[in-house]
Amino acid sequence: MAPPLSRRNLLQAAALAAAAPALSYAASGRATAATSATSAAAAAAAAPAAWTVRPFALDEVTLGPGVFADKRQLMLDHARGYDVNRLLQVFRANAGLSTGGAVAPGGWEGLDGEANGNLRGHYTGHFLTMLSQAYASTGEQVFADKIATMITALTAARAALRTDPKMLAVTGKWGAAHENVRGSYQYVDLPAAVLGGASAITLSVWVKPTHDANWQRAFDFGNNTTRYMYLATRNGSGVPRFAITTNGAGGEQALNGTAALPLNQWSHLAVTIAGGTGTLYVNGTAVATNTAMTLNPAALGTLANNWLGRSNYAGDPVYAGAYDEFNVWSRALTQAEITSLQTNEAKLSTAGLGNLVSYWFQATAGGTFPDGSGRGLTATLRRTWGGPSHPGFLAAYPETQFIDLETRTASDYTKVWAPYYTAHKILQGLLDAYAATDDARALDLASGMGDWMYSRLSVLPETTLQRMWGLFSSGEFGGIVEAIVDLHAHSGKAEHLALAKLFDLDSLIDACAANTDTLDGLHANQHIPIFTGLLRLYDATGETRYLTAARNFWGMVVPNRMYGIGGTSTGEFWKASGLIAGTISDTDAETCCAYNMLKLSRTLFFHEQTPKYMDYYERALLNQVLGSKQDKADAEKPLVTYFIGLTPGHVRDYTPKQGTTCCEGTGMESATKYQDSVYFKAADGGTLYVNLYSPSRLTWAEKGVTVTQTTDYPREQGTTLTFGGGSAAFALKVRVPSWATSGFRVTVNGTAASGTPAAGSYFTVSRTWKAGDVVRISVPFRLRVEKALDDPALQTLFYGPVNLVARNAATSYLSFGLYANAALSGDLLPTLAPVSGKPLHYTLGGTEFAPFLEGSENPTHAYFRRAEPKVVFGTLDSGIANPAKSDGTTLLDEIWAGAPFASKSALVTKVTSTVNAWVSAGLLSQANGQVVISTAGQATYVS
Repeated sequence: MAPPLSRRNLLQAAALAAAAPALSYAASGRATAATSATSAAAAAAAAPAAWTVRPFALDEVTLGPGVFADKRQLMLDHARGYDVNRLLQVFRANAGLSTGGAVAPGGWEGLDGEANGNLRGHYTGHFLTMLSQAYASTGEQVFADKIATMITALTAARAALRTDPKMLAVTGKWGAAHENVRGSYQYVDLPAAVLGGASAITLSVWVKPTHDANWQRAFDFGNNTTRYMYLATRNGSGVPRFAITTNGAGGEQALNGTAALPLNQWSHLAVTIAGGTGTLYVNGTAVATNTAMTLNPAALGTLANNWLGRSNYAGDPVYAGAYDEFNVWSRALTQAEITSLQTNEAKLSTAGLGNLVSYWFQATAGGTFPDGSGRGLTATLRRTWGGPSHPGFLAAYPETQFIDLETRTASDYTKVWAPYYTAHKILQGLLDAYAATDDARALDLASGMGDWMYSRLSVLPETTLQRMWGLFSSGEFGGIVEAIVDLHAHSGKAEHLALAKLFDLDSLIDACAANTDTLDGLHANQHIPIFTGLLRLYDATGETRYLTAARNFWGMVVPNRMYGIGGTSTGEFWKASGLIAGTISDTDAETCCAYNMLKLSRTLFFHEQTPKYMDYYERALLNQVLGSKQDKADAEKPLVTYFIGLTPGHVRDYTPKQGTTCCEGTGMESATKYQDSVYFKAADGGTLYVNLYSPSRLTWAEKGVTVTQTTDYPREQGTTLTFGGGSAAFALKVRVPSWATSGFRVTVNGTAASGTPAAGSYFTVSRTWKAGDVVRISVPFRLRVEKALDDPALQTLFYGPVNLVARNAATSYLSFGLYANAALSGDLLPTLAPVSGKPLHYTLGGTEFAPFLEGSENPTHAYFRRAEPKVVFGTLDSGIANPAKSDGTTLLDEIWAGAPFASKSALVTKVTSTVNAWVSAGLLSQANGQVVISTAGQATYVS
C-alpha cells in the first residue's frame, strides 16, 4: 500500500498535475487517456487493491423469483414509464433552455417545494443511478435510451451555463416572443436612458405569465428599494399593480388592477402618466385611475437598474412567462391609441412605435434586443446571478448556494440547502451512467464537476472548510468523497484525490478514530455516508485513521443506536448511545440512513471479513429496506417511505412530504441493486462468499462456473446451490447468521460437510467444484425477541431474519406473553398460531403478526410490552405469579435463558435449580416453588 499522503502533499501534487493533458475521446466514444498514468489509473478503477474481498458486477448476478424480484419489478416498471424530461426541466430552466413544456416533478425538485426547491437536481442523480443499475441488471434498451436522453440534456445545460444567456424564442402575440422560463433567473437589462427624463409617459407591454407567484415584475426601473417605478403582473392580492416612489414602499403612488391576469394567455398592460393623473390599462380597458399622482419618471432622475422581469426587491421572484413588444412613449397615449394596440403591432397601430424605446423581441440567436425607437438603446438578456458559470459547473440552480456557504456561519436551508450533497447525487449518477453505458460524455461531465469543485474549494482556508462541513444541513455533502475517489480512479487526476481530502471533517474523524462517541445530537444521514467516503480515502491514500474511524463509528451505531429493523435515527438525529425505547416516535428510522449503513457495512466487509457486517446487512436489507417499498405499482411515484414510525399503530407513508425526497431517491437505488451483495469473491480468486440467501444465479467468468441459488427464503428455511459450467477449485464460505444458534447444516451432494457451523461466522467447504454439484444449506428459524437496550420489557419479535410486527390499530403498546408454549429448543413459535395460506403470518391473542418486509398500509406495532404474569409451561398454568428481580428479570426469563434443553428432564432440572435459587434469595416461597417444579414436570413440550 502506498504511504499516507497529507492534504498538503495532495494539493501540491494536484498543482503539479494541473497542466496535465485532458482526456481525449477515441472513435468508440469511450474516454481514453492521453497519458499512460491516466490509463493505468482507469484500468485500476474496478476494485481498490486494499479490498481483500470484492463484489461481483450487477450483470454477473441475476435475481430469481422471490420477494426481491417482486419488489424490484415494481421499481423497474416505474423507471420504464417515468418521463425523464420532467427531471431535466429544472436543469434546462436553470440554463435558460427550452423545457419542451415538461412539468417538474415538484416536491424537493420544484421551486414551490420545501425550502424553495433548494435541493433540486438531487433526484435526477438518483434517477440516473437507478436507470444505470436497471440497465446493468436487465440489459433493457429502454433504460439505456433514457440515460442517453439525460446525458444529452445535461451536456447541453452545462454548455449553456458557460455562455451568456440567449433568447428563448416562442410564439408571441404578433410573431416571435421571448420566454423567461421559471427557474432561469433571467431578465432584460435596459440602458439607463430608457425613460429619457420624461414628465409624461406611456409604458406598454404584452405579457404571458406562466406562474402565479405574487410580485413578479413586468418592469422595474429604480436605484434600490427607495427610488423606483414598477409594474407587477401580480401584487400581494394577485392583481396587476403599478407604483412609483422616491421614498420606498411607504411613499408609493399606485394603481391596482381589479382581476388577476390569466396564466398562459397573452394580456396587454399599459400605464400612462401625465398632468398628475395615472391610468392602468389591462387589455385596453382602464381598470384604475389616480388623479393625485405627483411623481413621474422625471422625478426619479437617471436610474441604475432598468429591468424587464426583475425587481429591485431582491426577495421578489423573477418574472416567469413570455414578453412581446415593450414600448415607451414620452406622452400619455389616448384611450383610442391604447385600443389600437390591442389589435395591431405597435408599428401598425395609431400609436406607432415608442419614441423612447421599442423592443419587438424578434427571434435572435443571441441575447441582445435592438431598439426600434431610433435611439439605439439595445437591451441585453442577463441572469440575476451574473455569469457565465465557471468551467465544469453543473447543477439545477446557480452557483449562488455554493458561494453563500463559504461565508455562512449558521444553517438556513431556505437559503442554502446542502449544495455539495446535491452535487454528489449528480456526480454519482454520472459515474454510474458511464459505468453502465460507456458514454464518454457522462465521464466528461463528472470530471468537469470534479475540476470545478477543486477550483472552488482548494483556495479556501482550512478553517473555512471545517466550518462549512460542520454546519447542519447547509454543509451536508452526502457520499461525495466516495464518488470523488471513484472519479479519481477513472481520471487519474491528482487534483481529484486532493479534492476528496478537502471534505475531511477533522473533529468527527479524530473523535471516531479515538473511539470517542460524539454522535449525540448529530444529524444521522449527514454523517453516515462520510465514513464510506473515508474508507475509500483509505483505499487511495493508506491513511489508517480513515479505516479506524469508520470501523469505530459503525460500532457506535450498531447496536447502540439501531432499531430492530436495522434502521437508525429519530427525527433524523441521533440521541445518546443505548437510547432505543426513549427515542421511539413517528419519525424514526429515516430510510436513507439504512441505505447508507448498508453501503458502509458492505465496504467495511471488503476490508475486514467480520461476519457482523453481513449480519447487519441482512437485517436492514430484509426488513427496513424491503419494508420501505410499498407493494403497489405507481407511475408517478416510487412509493418509498421517508421515516418509518415505530410508535404503536403507525401507518407507513409511502408518498412522504411533497415527494422527490432523498429517501425516495435512495429507495429507487436500493430496489435496483438487491443482488449486489449476495456473493463476494476473495481478491485472489480463492474464495466465494455466500452472504445472503436469495434466489439468484452467479456467473463467475474468471472461474468458468455458475452458481444457481434456489430458495424461497425467508419463506423457506434454507437454500440450495447448484454448480454449472466447468470445474474450479476454491473455498465456498456460507454465512451462518448470528441468530442461527442450532441446526445449521450443510451437505454437498447429499453428504454432510465436515466441520461444526458456529453462529455468527462463515462455514467453509473447500474442494474442486464441478458441474452438477449441489450444496444444500439448512437454516432453521426460531422465534425470538430482541429487547430495547434501555427498556428490556419493550421488545420486538423475530422469526429467523424476519421482523414480525403486530397489525393493530391501537395507539398504545400491546402486551404479549410468549413463554406459554415455548419449545425445549427455546423457540417461542409454538405459542403463536400460523395463519393458513399466509407464510410468515401468525396470530397471538387475536392479533395478527406479519413480516415487516411487506409494504402494506396496515397499522403496525414494531415493539410491544412483554408481560408474563403467570408461570406457564407447555400451556399448563401453575397458577403462580411470575416473580421478578429488581432489574425486571423474571423467573421464567432466567429459566428459559438456559435453552436449548436436550430433553424435558433437562428443562425440569433447570427449573428446579432456578426455583431453589429464587427461594433462597427470598424471591419465591417454598410452597409456590414446589408448584412451579411440579407444573414443569407435568407439562408436555414441543421439542
